[in-house]
Amino acid sequence: MKNLILGLFVFGLTTQVFPQEIELPAVEIEAVNYKYLYAVSTEDTDPQVKKLEEHVSTYDVTQSEYYDDDYDSYTISFYIPDGRIAAAYDKNGQLLRTIEKFNNVKLPRAVNKAVAKRFPGWKLDNNVYKVSYKIQNEGATKIYKMKLSNGDKTIKVKTDEEGNFL
Repeated sequence: MKNLILGLFVFGLTTQVFPQEIELPAVEIEAVNYKYLYAVSTEDTDPQVKKLEEHVSTYDVTQSEYYDDDYDSYTISFYIPDGRIAAAYDKNGQLLRTIEKFNNVKLPRAVNKAVAKRFPGWKLDNNVYKVSYKIQNEGATKIYKMKLSNGDKTIKVKTDEEGNFL
């Protein structure tokens, strides 16, 4: 009985000595327009907007059925039910500029806090989120336009992504 227990103990130790070797398949990293994503996306960006912006950044215009080397730029439109992006690409697939408009998106915390602080008791009826990106500027202009109501009164306000009123 001692030999059996000792044998099982030794066998248990030896199985841990020989790890498995697994070869993973090669991963191809797709080049994306990372400058665009860095300029337009934040952690507070609405998930639907972020998903469409990621699609725009990974879109390969050179694989499009309309691609032809003779043209210097291409304008492609992307849509979701509550918004759209018009993006211009060069013939190499680099994103040059975008114009974006989304209706009734989830507002960032900074914008919510700024509106609640300046307009207590007012209710948000609807909002429009506009983004303008140009590669030359290496940045994006983001504007939130909101319609607020308080009883029979309504006002329209405009802020940037940090909650600064314009």
